[in-house]
Amino acid sequence: MKIAIASDHGGFALKTALIAPLTEIGLVKDFGPSSSESCDYPDYAGKVALEVASGGADFGVLICRSGVGMAMAANRYQGVRAAICSTTDGATLSRQHNGANVLCLGADVVSTEYAVEIAKAFFATPVDMSERHVRRREKVERAGRLSDASGLAAADPEVFEAIRAQTEQEDTEINLIASENTSSRACREAAGSVLMNKYAEGYPGKRWYSGCLPVDAAEELARKRACELFGAEHANVQPHCGSAANMAVYFACIKPGDTIMSMSLDQGGHLSHGSPVNFSGKIYNIVPYTVDRETERLDYDAIERQAMEVKPQILLAGASAYPRAIDFRRFREICDRCGAIMVVDMAHIAGLVAGGVHESPVPYADFVTTTTHKTLGGPRGGMVLCKEKWAKALDSAVFPGMQGGPLENIIAAKAVVFREWMSDEKKGYAQQVVKNCAVMCKTVQDRGYRIVSGGTDNHLFLVDVKGSRGFTGKEAAAALDAAGIVVNKNTIPYDTESPFRTSGIRVGTASVTTRGMKEQEMIRIGTWIADVLDNIVDVSVQERVKREAKELVAGFPVP
Repeated sequence: MKIAIASDHGGFALKTALIAPLTEIGLVKDFGPSSSESCDYPDYAGKVALEVASGGADFGVLICRSGVGMAMAANRYQGVRAAICSTTDGATLSRQHNGANVLCLGADVVSTEYAVEIAKAFFATPVDMSERHVRRREKVERAGRLSDASGLAAADPEVFEAIRAQTEQEDTEINLIASENTSSRACREAAGSVLMNKYAEGYPGKRWYSGCLPVDAAEELARKRACELFGAEHANVQPHCGSAANMAVYFACIKPGDTIMSMSLDQGGHLSHGSPVNFSGKIYNIVPYTVDRETERLDYDAIERQAMEVKPQILLAGASAYPRAIDFRRFREICDRCGAIMVVDMAHIAGLVAGGVHESPVPYADFVTTTTHKTLGGPRGGMVLCKEKWAKALDSAVFPGMQGGPLENIIAAKAVVFREWMSDEKKGYAQQVVKNCAVMCKTVQDRGYRIVSGGTDNHLFLVDVKGSRGFTGKEAAAALDAAGIVVNKNTIPYDTESPFRTSGIRVGTASVTTRGMKEQEMIRIGTWIADVLDNIVDVSVQERVKREAKELVAGFPVP
Protein backbone atom coordinates (compact mmCIF):
# COMPACT_ATOMS: atom_id res chain seq x y z
CA MET A 1 0.00 0.00 0.00
CA LYS A 2 1.35 3.45 -0.98
CA ILE A 3 0.32 6.43 1.13
CA ALA A 4 0.95 10.07 0.20
CA ILE A 5 0.88 12.49 3.13
CA ALA A 6 1.11 16.29 3.47
CA SER A 7 -0.05 19.10 5.72
CA ASP A 8 0.10 22.82 6.16
CA HIS A 9 1.84 24.57 9.05
CA GLY A 10 -1.16 24.01 11.31
CA GLY A 11 -1.06 20.26 10.71
CA PHE A 12 2.71 19.84 10.62
CA ALA A 13 3.08 18.42 14.13
CA LEU A 14 0.33 15.81 13.62
CA LYS A 15 1.74 14.86 10.23
CA THR A 16 5.17 14.31 11.74
CA ALA A 17 3.69 12.17 14.51
CA LEU A 18 1.67 10.04 12.04
CA ILE A 19 4.46 9.08 9.66
CA ALA A 20 5.98 6.36 11.87
CA PRO A 21 2.73 4.48 12.66
CA LEU A 22 1.55 4.80 9.05
CA THR A 23 4.84 3.31 7.87
CA GLU A 24 3.80 0.14 9.68
CA ILE A 25 0.75 0.01 7.39
CA GLY A 26 2.32 0.93 4.06
CA LEU A 27 4.97 2.83 2.15
CA VAL A 28 4.64 6.50 3.12
CA LYS A 29 5.79 9.39 0.95
CA ASP A 30 5.94 12.80 2.63
CA PHE A 31 5.03 15.69 0.32
CA GLY A 32 5.81 18.36 2.91
CA PRO A 33 6.15 20.84 4.35
CA SER A 34 9.46 20.32 6.10
CA SER A 35 8.79 22.77 8.92
CA SER A 36 5.97 24.53 10.74
CA GLU A 37 6.62 27.86 9.02
CA SER A 38 3.51 29.44 7.52
CA CYS A 39 2.53 27.98 4.13
CA ASP A 40 -0.48 27.71 1.81
CA TYR A 41 -2.50 24.50 2.24
CA PRO A 42 -3.69 24.29 -1.43
CA ASP A 43 -0.07 23.82 -2.56
CA TYR A 44 0.34 20.67 -0.47
CA ALA A 45 -3.18 19.38 -1.03
CA GLY A 46 -2.52 19.58 -4.77
CA LYS A 47 0.65 17.52 -4.53
CA VAL A 48 -1.09 14.66 -2.72
CA ALA A 49 -4.22 14.90 -4.88
CA LEU A 50 -2.19 14.58 -8.08
CA GLU A 51 -0.29 11.63 -6.67
CA VAL A 52 -3.54 9.82 -5.90
CA ALA A 53 -5.25 10.86 -9.15
CA SER A 54 -2.33 9.60 -11.23
CA GLY A 55 -2.17 6.26 -9.42
CA GLY A 56 1.17 7.01 -7.78
CA ALA A 57 -0.41 6.43 -4.38
CA ASP A 58 -3.29 4.25 -3.23
CA PHE A 59 -4.32 6.70 -0.52
CA GLY A 60 -3.66 10.22 0.59
CA VAL A 61 -3.60 11.83 4.04
CA LEU A 62 -3.95 15.61 4.37
CA ILE A 63 -3.84 17.55 7.61
CA CYS A 64 -4.63 21.13 8.52
CA ARG A 65 -6.17 22.57 11.68
CA SER A 66 -9.74 21.61 10.75
CA GLY A 67 -9.29 19.34 7.70
CA VAL A 68 -11.76 21.50 5.81
CA GLY A 69 -9.37 23.52 3.67
CA MET A 70 -7.40 20.45 2.66
CA ALA A 71 -10.58 18.62 1.64
CA MET A 72 -11.81 21.57 -0.41
CA ALA A 73 -8.50 21.86 -2.24
CA ALA A 74 -8.06 18.13 -2.86
CA ASN A 75 -11.58 17.63 -4.18
CA ARG A 76 -10.86 20.00 -7.05
CA TYR A 77 -8.96 17.14 -8.70
CA GLN A 78 -10.76 14.53 -10.80
CA GLY A 79 -10.57 11.05 -9.33
CA VAL A 80 -9.97 12.33 -5.81
CA ARG A 81 -12.61 11.83 -3.13
CA ALA A 82 -11.30 13.54 -0.01
CA ALA A 83 -13.26 13.06 3.22
CA ILE A 84 -12.91 14.84 6.55
CA CYS A 85 -13.04 12.19 9.27
CA SER A 86 -13.09 12.88 13.00
CA THR A 87 -14.27 9.40 14.09
CA THR A 88 -13.47 5.83 13.14
CA ASP A 89 -17.11 5.30 12.17
CA GLY A 90 -16.89 8.26 9.80
CA ALA A 91 -13.70 6.87 8.27
CA THR A 92 -15.35 3.48 7.75
CA LEU A 93 -18.47 4.92 6.13
CA SER A 94 -16.54 7.32 3.91
CA ARG A 95 -14.69 4.32 2.50
CA GLN A 96 -17.63 1.90 2.31
CA HIS A 97 -20.23 4.21 0.82
CA ASN A 98 -18.30 7.04 -0.79
CA GLY A 99 -15.12 5.32 -1.93
CA ALA A 100 -13.01 8.04 -0.33
CA ASN A 101 -9.31 7.78 -1.14
CA VAL A 102 -7.93 10.81 0.68
CA LEU A 103 -8.28 11.11 4.45
CA CYS A 104 -8.44 14.67 5.77
CA LEU A 105 -7.75 15.23 9.46
CA GLY A 106 -8.06 18.27 11.70
CA ALA A 107 -5.08 18.73 14.00
CA ASP A 108 -7.27 20.77 16.36
CA VAL A 109 -10.00 18.13 16.30
CA VAL A 110 -8.36 14.76 16.99
CA SER A 111 -5.48 13.57 19.12
CA THR A 112 -2.47 11.83 17.63
CA GLU A 113 -3.54 8.48 19.08
CA TYR A 114 -7.08 8.76 17.74
CA ALA A 115 -5.82 10.00 14.37
CA VAL A 116 -3.87 6.76 14.05
CA GLU A 117 -7.02 4.75 14.80
CA ILE A 118 -9.00 6.75 12.24
CA ALA A 119 -6.33 6.16 9.60
CA LYS A 120 -6.20 2.43 10.32
CA ALA A 121 -9.99 2.17 9.99
CA PHE A 122 -9.89 4.18 6.75
CA PHE A 123 -7.19 2.06 5.10
CA ALA A 124 -8.61 -1.27 6.26
CA THR A 125 -12.18 -0.70 5.00
CA PRO A 126 -13.07 -2.05 1.54
CA VAL A 127 -15.33 -0.10 -0.78
CA ASP A 128 -18.92 -1.36 -0.93
CA MET A 129 -19.54 -2.46 -4.54
CA SER A 130 -23.30 -2.94 -4.25
CA GLU A 131 -25.27 -1.42 -7.13
CA ARG A 132 -26.74 1.53 -5.24
CA HIS A 133 -23.39 2.74 -3.93
CA VAL A 134 -21.64 2.25 -7.28
CA ARG A 135 -24.38 4.29 -8.96
CA ARG A 136 -24.11 7.10 -6.44
CA ARG A 137 -20.32 7.25 -6.62
CA GLU A 138 -20.50 7.42 -10.40
CA LYS A 139 -22.88 10.35 -10.14
CA VAL A 140 -20.46 12.13 -7.82
CA GLU A 141 -17.58 11.57 -10.23
CA ARG A 142 -19.58 12.66 -13.28
CA ALA A 143 -21.05 15.73 -11.52
CA GLY A 144 -23.71 15.86 -14.21
CA ARG A 145 -20.90 16.46 -16.74
CA LEU A 146 -21.23 20.16 -15.90
CA SER A 147 -18.47 20.52 -13.32
CA ASP A 148 -15.81 21.27 -15.93
CA ALA A 149 -17.87 24.20 -17.24
CA SER A 150 -19.47 25.34 -13.98
CA GLY A 151 -17.34 28.50 -13.86
CA LEU A 152 -19.22 29.73 -16.94
CA ALA A 153 -22.47 29.80 -14.98
CA ALA A 154 -21.35 33.14 -13.57
CA ALA A 155 -18.75 34.23 -16.15
CA ASP A 156 -20.96 33.76 -19.22
CA PRO A 157 -24.40 32.37 -18.40
CA GLU A 158 -25.55 32.38 -22.02
CA VAL A 159 -22.73 30.10 -23.14
CA PHE A 160 -23.17 27.97 -20.03
CA GLU A 161 -26.84 27.54 -20.91
CA ALA A 162 -25.90 26.24 -24.37
CA ILE A 163 -23.53 23.73 -22.77
CA ARG A 164 -26.14 22.72 -20.22
CA ALA A 165 -28.75 22.26 -22.95
CA GLN A 166 -26.39 20.13 -25.06
CA THR A 167 -25.58 18.02 -22.00
CA GLU A 168 -29.27 17.51 -21.28
CA GLN A 169 -29.96 16.63 -24.91
CA GLU A 170 -27.22 14.01 -24.92
CA ASP A 171 -28.40 12.60 -21.60
CA THR A 172 -32.07 12.28 -22.52
CA GLU A 173 -32.21 11.51 -26.25
CA ILE A 174 -31.03 8.67 -28.48
CA ASN A 175 -28.41 9.92 -30.90
CA LEU A 176 -28.25 7.89 -34.11
CA ILE A 177 -26.40 10.44 -36.25
CA ALA A 178 -23.85 8.23 -38.01
CA SER A 179 -21.17 10.94 -38.07
CA GLU A 180 -21.44 11.74 -34.36
CA ASN A 181 -20.18 10.17 -31.16
CA THR A 182 -19.36 11.21 -27.59
CA SER A 183 -15.79 11.60 -26.43
CA SER A 184 -14.27 10.48 -23.14
CA ARG A 185 -13.78 12.91 -20.30
CA ALA A 186 -10.02 12.60 -20.74
CA CYS A 187 -10.35 13.62 -24.38
CA ARG A 188 -12.51 16.63 -23.47
CA GLU A 189 -10.05 17.70 -20.80
CA ALA A 190 -7.15 17.69 -23.25
CA ALA A 191 -9.25 19.61 -25.79
CA GLY A 192 -10.06 22.27 -23.20
CA SER A 193 -6.54 22.49 -21.81
CA VAL A 194 -4.00 25.32 -21.67
CA LEU A 195 -2.36 23.91 -24.79
CA MET A 196 -4.85 26.08 -26.70
CA ASN A 197 -2.83 29.11 -25.60
CA LYS A 198 0.26 28.26 -27.65
CA TYR A 199 0.90 29.38 -31.21
CA ALA A 200 2.92 26.63 -32.89
CA GLU A 201 3.25 27.25 -36.62
CA GLY A 202 5.46 24.57 -38.11
CA TYR A 203 6.22 21.11 -36.79
CA PRO A 204 7.86 19.66 -33.65
CA GLY A 205 11.46 20.84 -33.52
CA LYS A 206 10.88 23.27 -36.41
CA ARG A 207 8.50 25.91 -35.05
CA TRP A 208 8.31 29.55 -36.02
CA TYR A 209 7.82 30.61 -32.38
CA SER A 210 9.91 29.79 -29.32
CA GLY A 211 8.57 28.10 -26.22
CA CYS A 212 7.02 25.13 -28.02
CA LEU A 213 8.62 22.21 -26.15
CA PRO A 214 5.39 21.18 -24.33
CA VAL A 215 3.24 21.28 -27.46
CA ASP A 216 6.01 19.57 -29.43
CA ALA A 217 5.81 16.67 -26.99
CA ALA A 218 2.02 16.42 -27.29
CA GLU A 219 2.01 16.62 -31.09
CA GLU A 220 4.78 14.06 -31.42
CA LEU A 221 2.80 11.71 -29.16
CA ALA A 222 -0.25 12.12 -31.40
CA ARG A 223 1.76 11.54 -34.57
CA LYS A 224 3.59 8.46 -33.27
CA ARG A 225 0.46 6.96 -31.75
CA ALA A 226 -1.44 7.45 -35.01
CA CYS A 227 1.27 5.63 -36.92
CA GLU A 228 1.33 2.81 -34.38
CA LEU A 229 -2.44 2.47 -34.22
CA PHE A 230 -2.97 2.32 -37.98
CA GLY A 231 0.37 0.90 -39.09
CA ALA A 232 1.19 4.00 -41.11
CA GLU A 233 4.58 5.22 -42.28
CA HIS A 234 3.82 8.90 -41.69
CA ALA A 235 1.06 10.93 -40.02
CA ASN A 236 0.13 14.59 -40.06
CA VAL A 237 -2.23 15.37 -37.18
CA GLN A 238 -2.60 19.11 -37.80
CA PRO A 239 -5.62 19.32 -40.19
CA HIS A 240 -8.52 21.04 -38.49
CA CYS A 241 -11.17 18.77 -40.04
CA GLY A 242 -11.72 16.02 -42.58
CA SER A 243 -12.27 18.44 -45.45
CA ALA A 244 -8.98 20.16 -44.64
CA ALA A 245 -7.28 16.76 -44.60
CA ASN A 246 -8.62 16.05 -48.08
CA MET A 247 -7.59 19.48 -49.30
CA ALA A 248 -4.05 18.91 -48.02
CA VAL A 249 -3.79 15.66 -49.93
CA TYR A 250 -5.02 17.23 -53.16
CA PHE A 251 -2.55 20.12 -52.75
CA ALA A 252 0.26 17.64 -52.04
CA CYS A 253 -0.02 15.49 -55.11
CA ILE A 254 -2.04 17.07 -57.94
CA LYS A 255 -2.56 20.43 -59.63
CA PRO A 256 -5.68 22.56 -60.09
CA GLY A 257 -7.66 21.23 -63.02
CA ASP A 258 -6.43 17.67 -62.58
CA THR A 259 -8.97 14.88 -62.48
CA ILE A 260 -10.31 13.21 -59.34
CA MET A 261 -12.57 10.21 -59.71
CA SER A 262 -14.71 9.74 -56.61
CA MET A 263 -18.07 8.52 -55.37
CA SER A 264 -20.86 10.91 -56.26
CA LEU A 265 -22.34 12.83 -53.33
CA ASP A 266 -25.87 11.58 -53.99
CA GLN A 267 -24.55 8.02 -54.00
CA GLY A 268 -22.90 8.25 -50.60
CA GLY A 269 -19.80 10.38 -51.19
CA HIS A 270 -18.79 13.55 -49.35
CA LEU A 271 -18.82 17.25 -50.22
CA SER A 272 -15.03 17.39 -50.25
CA HIS A 273 -14.87 14.54 -52.77
CA GLY A 274 -15.94 16.81 -55.59
CA SER A 275 -19.29 18.47 -55.01
CA PRO A 276 -19.65 21.47 -57.34
CA VAL A 277 -20.50 23.72 -54.36
CA ASN A 278 -17.30 22.67 -52.53
CA PHE A 279 -13.69 23.78 -53.09
CA SER A 280 -12.95 20.31 -54.50
CA GLY A 281 -15.48 20.68 -57.28
CA LYS A 282 -14.41 24.24 -58.02
CA ILE A 283 -10.67 23.58 -58.27
CA TYR A 284 -10.50 20.10 -59.78
CA ASN A 285 -12.10 18.18 -62.60
CA ILE A 286 -14.39 15.72 -60.86
CA VAL A 287 -15.59 12.52 -62.48
CA PRO A 288 -18.04 10.71 -60.21
CA TYR A 289 -18.59 6.97 -60.03
CA THR A 290 -21.79 5.38 -58.78
CA VAL A 291 -23.08 2.22 -57.15
CA ASP A 292 -24.87 -0.45 -59.14
CA ARG A 293 -28.51 0.56 -59.66
CA GLU A 294 -29.84 -2.87 -58.70
CA THR A 295 -27.58 -3.93 -55.81
CA GLU A 296 -26.78 -0.39 -54.61
CA ARG A 297 -23.23 -1.61 -54.00
CA LEU A 298 -19.93 -0.64 -55.54
CA ASP A 299 -19.32 -2.41 -58.85
CA TYR A 300 -15.54 -2.64 -58.94
CA ASP A 301 -15.44 -3.90 -62.52
CA ALA A 302 -17.47 -0.91 -63.65
CA ILE A 303 -15.25 1.44 -61.66
CA GLU A 304 -12.19 -0.10 -63.29
CA ARG A 305 -13.62 0.32 -66.78
CA GLN A 306 -14.46 3.94 -66.03
CA ALA A 307 -11.02 4.61 -64.52
CA MET A 308 -9.27 3.16 -67.57
CA GLU A 309 -11.23 5.57 -69.76
CA VAL A 310 -10.85 8.63 -67.51
CA LYS A 311 -7.25 8.03 -66.33
CA PRO A 312 -7.70 10.22 -63.23
CA GLN A 313 -4.75 11.61 -61.30
CA ILE A 314 -6.52 10.54 -58.06
CA LEU A 315 -8.93 7.66 -57.54
CA LEU A 316 -10.68 8.32 -54.24
CA ALA A 317 -12.35 5.60 -52.16
CA GLY A 318 -14.47 6.24 -49.10
CA ALA A 319 -17.89 7.59 -48.32
CA SER A 320 -20.12 9.29 -45.79
CA ALA A 321 -23.22 7.20 -46.44
CA TYR A 322 -22.23 3.78 -47.76
CA PRO A 323 -23.35 0.87 -45.56
CA ARG A 324 -21.12 -1.82 -47.01
CA ALA A 325 -17.50 -2.84 -46.57
CA ILE A 326 -15.11 -1.33 -49.11
CA ASP A 327 -12.60 -3.56 -50.91
CA PHE A 328 -9.42 -1.49 -50.69
CA ARG A 329 -7.29 -4.18 -52.26
CA ARG A 330 -9.47 -3.99 -55.36
CA PHE A 331 -9.15 -0.21 -55.47
CA ARG A 332 -5.37 -0.61 -55.31
CA GLU A 333 -5.47 -2.92 -58.31
CA ILE A 334 -7.53 -0.40 -60.24
CA CYS A 335 -5.15 2.43 -59.35
CA ASP A 336 -2.19 0.38 -60.50
CA ARG A 337 -3.87 -0.33 -63.82
CA CYS A 338 -4.95 3.24 -64.57
CA GLY A 339 -1.93 4.96 -63.02
CA ALA A 340 -3.87 6.88 -60.38
CA ILE A 341 -2.81 7.95 -56.91
CA MET A 342 -4.95 6.04 -54.40
CA VAL A 343 -6.62 8.20 -51.75
CA VAL A 344 -8.96 6.79 -49.12
CA ASP A 345 -11.23 8.89 -46.92
CA MET A 346 -11.94 6.60 -43.97
CA ALA A 347 -13.52 9.29 -41.77
CA HIS A 348 -16.63 7.25 -41.08
CA ILE A 349 -15.00 3.88 -40.52
CA ALA A 350 -11.73 4.90 -38.81
CA GLY A 351 -12.84 3.39 -35.49
CA LEU A 352 -13.88 0.18 -37.20
CA VAL A 353 -10.47 0.02 -38.89
CA ALA A 354 -8.68 0.72 -35.60
CA GLY A 355 -10.80 -1.96 -33.96
CA GLY A 356 -10.05 -4.53 -36.64
CA VAL A 357 -13.61 -5.01 -37.88
CA HIS A 358 -13.09 -3.36 -41.27
CA GLU A 359 -10.19 -3.93 -43.65
CA SER A 360 -7.55 -1.23 -43.26
CA PRO A 361 -6.82 0.96 -46.29
CA VAL A 362 -3.39 1.91 -44.96
CA PRO A 363 -1.40 -0.94 -46.60
CA TYR A 364 -2.89 -0.12 -49.99
CA ALA A 365 -3.40 3.63 -50.23
CA ASP A 366 -0.92 6.39 -50.95
CA PHE A 367 -2.91 8.66 -48.65
CA VAL A 368 -5.57 7.95 -46.02
CA THR A 369 -7.56 10.85 -44.63
CA THR A 370 -9.88 10.78 -41.67
CA THR A 371 -11.67 12.77 -39.05
CA THR A 372 -10.96 11.94 -35.42
CA HIS A 373 -14.53 11.95 -34.12
CA LYS A 374 -17.25 9.74 -35.69
CA THR A 375 -16.50 6.08 -34.91
CA LEU A 376 -13.14 7.03 -33.35
CA GLY A 377 -15.00 9.07 -30.73
CA GLY A 378 -12.28 11.69 -30.32
CA PRO A 379 -12.21 15.47 -30.78
CA ARG A 380 -13.56 17.10 -33.91
CA GLY A 381 -10.52 17.29 -36.15
CA GLY A 382 -8.72 15.72 -39.09
CA MET A 383 -5.62 13.67 -39.89
CA VAL A 384 -3.71 12.32 -42.87
CA LEU A 385 -1.71 9.09 -43.03
CA CYS A 386 0.57 8.50 -45.98
CA LYS A 387 3.48 6.57 -47.39
CA GLU A 388 6.87 8.00 -46.43
CA LYS A 389 7.56 9.12 -50.00
CA TRP A 390 4.69 11.61 -49.72
CA ALA A 391 5.55 12.88 -46.21
CA LYS A 392 7.42 16.04 -47.18
CA ALA A 393 4.86 17.09 -49.78
CA LEU A 394 2.00 16.45 -47.38
CA ASP A 395 3.52 18.38 -44.50
CA SER A 396 4.27 21.33 -46.77
CA ALA A 397 0.71 21.28 -48.08
CA VAL A 398 -0.69 21.50 -44.55
CA PHE A 399 1.79 24.13 -43.37
CA PRO A 400 2.46 26.61 -44.83
CA GLY A 401 0.27 25.54 -47.74
CA MET A 402 -3.19 25.84 -46.23
CA GLN A 403 -3.07 26.32 -42.44
CA GLY A 404 -1.26 28.53 -39.97
CA GLY A 405 -1.06 27.68 -36.30
CA PRO A 406 -2.36 24.20 -35.45
CA LEU A 407 -4.84 23.60 -32.64
CA GLU A 408 -2.44 21.99 -30.20
CA ASN A 409 -5.14 21.37 -27.60
CA ILE A 410 -7.13 19.37 -30.14
CA ILE A 411 -3.98 17.57 -31.26
CA ALA A 412 -3.39 16.56 -27.62
CA ALA A 413 -6.95 15.25 -27.50
CA LYS A 414 -6.21 13.24 -30.63
CA ALA A 415 -3.22 11.72 -28.84
CA VAL A 416 -5.50 10.76 -25.96
CA VAL A 417 -8.02 9.00 -28.19
CA PHE A 418 -5.31 7.14 -30.14
CA ARG A 419 -4.02 5.77 -26.83
CA GLU A 420 -7.55 4.76 -25.84
CA TRP A 421 -7.86 2.77 -29.07
CA MET A 422 -4.80 0.69 -28.19
CA SER A 423 -6.82 -1.09 -25.49
CA ASP A 424 -8.69 -4.39 -25.84
CA GLU A 425 -11.80 -2.61 -24.59
CA LYS A 426 -11.91 -0.46 -27.72
CA LYS A 427 -11.54 -3.50 -29.96
CA GLY A 428 -14.63 -4.92 -28.30
CA TYR A 429 -16.40 -1.60 -28.75
CA ALA A 430 -15.79 -1.64 -32.52
CA GLN A 431 -17.18 -5.15 -32.76
CA GLN A 432 -20.26 -4.11 -30.78
CA VAL A 433 -20.88 -1.10 -33.03
CA VAL A 434 -21.16 -3.42 -36.03
CA LYS A 435 -23.29 -5.99 -34.18
CA ASN A 436 -25.61 -3.27 -32.94
CA CYS A 437 -26.02 -1.80 -36.40
CA ALA A 438 -26.87 -5.17 -37.95
CA VAL A 439 -29.51 -5.89 -35.27
CA MET A 440 -31.17 -2.48 -35.47
CA CYS A 441 -31.13 -2.59 -39.26
CA LYS A 442 -32.83 -5.99 -39.32
CA THR A 443 -35.41 -4.84 -36.78
CA VAL A 444 -36.44 -1.95 -39.00
CA GLN A 445 -36.25 -4.11 -42.12
CA ASP A 446 -38.51 -6.74 -40.59
CA ARG A 447 -41.15 -4.05 -40.09
CA GLY A 448 -41.38 -3.65 -43.86
CA TYR A 449 -38.90 -0.86 -44.55
CA ARG A 450 -36.57 -1.10 -47.53
CA ILE A 451 -32.93 -0.89 -46.55
CA VAL A 452 -30.50 0.47 -49.13
CA SER A 453 -28.27 -2.37 -50.44
CA GLY A 454 -30.34 -4.81 -48.37
CA GLY A 455 -28.37 -4.42 -45.14
CA THR A 456 -25.17 -3.17 -43.54
CA ASP A 457 -21.58 -4.24 -42.90
CA ASN A 458 -20.51 -1.28 -40.80
CA HIS A 459 -21.85 1.34 -38.37
CA LEU A 460 -24.68 2.76 -40.46
CA PHE A 461 -27.64 1.86 -42.61
CA LEU A 462 -29.94 3.81 -44.92
CA VAL A 463 -33.72 3.50 -44.88
CA ASP A 464 -35.70 4.24 -48.04
CA VAL A 465 -38.71 5.86 -46.37
CA LYS A 466 -40.06 7.30 -49.62
CA GLY A 467 -40.16 3.91 -51.31
CA SER A 468 -41.41 2.15 -48.18
CA ARG A 469 -44.09 4.56 -46.95
CA GLY A 470 -44.31 7.47 -49.37
CA PHE A 471 -42.97 10.31 -47.21
CA THR A 472 -39.63 12.10 -47.34
CA GLY A 473 -36.51 11.74 -45.25
CA LYS A 474 -37.05 15.25 -43.95
CA GLU A 475 -40.49 14.29 -42.64
CA ALA A 476 -39.18 11.05 -41.14
CA ALA A 477 -36.29 12.77 -39.34
CA ALA A 478 -38.62 15.43 -37.92
CA ALA A 479 -41.04 12.82 -36.56
CA LEU A 480 -38.24 10.82 -34.96
CA ASP A 481 -36.73 13.97 -33.50
CA ALA A 482 -40.06 14.71 -31.83
CA ALA A 483 -39.87 11.22 -30.35
CA GLY A 484 -36.40 11.75 -28.87
CA ILE A 485 -34.58 9.77 -31.58
CA VAL A 486 -32.10 11.82 -33.61
CA VAL A 487 -31.26 10.75 -37.18
CA ASN A 488 -30.60 12.76 -40.33
CA LYS A 489 -32.38 12.91 -43.65
CA ASN A 490 -30.15 11.50 -46.36
CA THR A 491 -30.15 10.97 -50.09
CA ILE A 492 -30.18 7.40 -51.31
CA PRO A 493 -28.73 6.14 -54.60
CA TYR A 494 -30.59 7.52 -57.62
CA ASP A 495 -32.75 9.68 -55.35
CA THR A 496 -35.63 11.50 -57.02
CA GLU A 497 -36.10 13.95 -54.15
CA SER A 498 -34.03 17.10 -53.62
CA PRO A 499 -31.10 17.02 -51.16
CA PHE A 500 -33.19 19.19 -48.85
CA ARG A 501 -36.00 16.63 -48.67
CA THR A 502 -34.40 13.29 -49.64
CA SER A 503 -35.96 9.85 -49.90
CA GLY A 504 -34.06 8.34 -47.01
CA ILE A 505 -32.70 8.61 -43.52
CA ARG A 506 -29.26 7.61 -42.27
CA VAL A 507 -28.97 5.71 -38.99
CA GLY A 508 -25.75 5.00 -37.06
CA THR A 509 -24.89 3.12 -33.88
CA ALA A 510 -21.54 4.57 -32.73
CA SER A 511 -22.96 6.92 -30.11
CA VAL A 512 -25.42 4.49 -28.51
CA THR A 513 -22.71 1.84 -28.37
CA THR A 514 -20.44 4.29 -26.57
CA ARG A 515 -23.17 4.52 -23.94
CA GLY A 516 -22.95 0.75 -23.43
CA MET A 517 -26.05 -0.34 -25.30
CA LYS A 518 -26.12 -3.77 -26.93
CA GLU A 519 -28.35 -5.93 -29.13
CA GLN A 520 -31.36 -5.93 -26.81
CA GLU A 521 -31.48 -2.14 -26.79
CA MET A 522 -31.06 -2.05 -30.57
CA ILE A 523 -34.19 -4.12 -30.98
CA ARG A 524 -36.12 -1.69 -28.77
CA ILE A 525 -34.82 1.35 -30.64
CA GLY A 526 -35.45 -0.22 -34.05
CA THR A 527 -38.99 -1.02 -32.94
CA TRP A 528 -39.53 2.56 -31.82
CA ILE A 529 -38.24 3.88 -35.16
CA ALA A 530 -40.76 1.71 -37.00
CA ASP A 531 -43.56 2.64 -34.57
CA VAL A 532 -43.00 6.34 -35.16
CA LEU A 533 -42.68 6.03 -38.94
CA ASP A 534 -45.72 3.76 -39.17
CA ASN A 535 -47.70 6.49 -37.42
CA ILE A 536 -45.81 9.53 -38.64
CA VAL A 537 -48.54 12.09 -37.86
CA ASP A 538 -49.61 10.53 -34.54
CA VAL A 539 -48.28 12.81 -31.80
CA SER A 540 -49.34 10.37 -29.08
CA VAL A 541 -46.99 7.71 -30.50
CA GLN A 542 -44.14 10.23 -30.57
CA GLU A 543 -44.82 11.21 -26.96
CA ARG A 544 -44.95 7.60 -25.85
CA VAL A 545 -41.70 6.72 -27.60
CA LYS A 546 -39.99 9.84 -26.23
CA ARG A 547 -41.01 8.89 -22.71
CA GLU A 548 -39.84 5.29 -23.10
CA ALA A 549 -36.62 6.35 -24.81
CA LYS A 550 -35.81 8.73 -21.96
CA GLU A 551 -36.33 5.92 -19.47
CA LEU A 552 -34.00 3.67 -21.46
CA VAL A 553 -31.11 6.13 -21.79
CA ALA A 554 -31.24 6.93 -18.08
CA GLY A 555 -29.61 3.55 -17.53
CA PHE A 556 -26.84 4.25 -20.07
CA PRO A 557 -25.09 7.48 -19.09
CA VAL A 558 -22.98 9.36 -21.60
CA PRO A 559 -19.26 9.20 -20.67
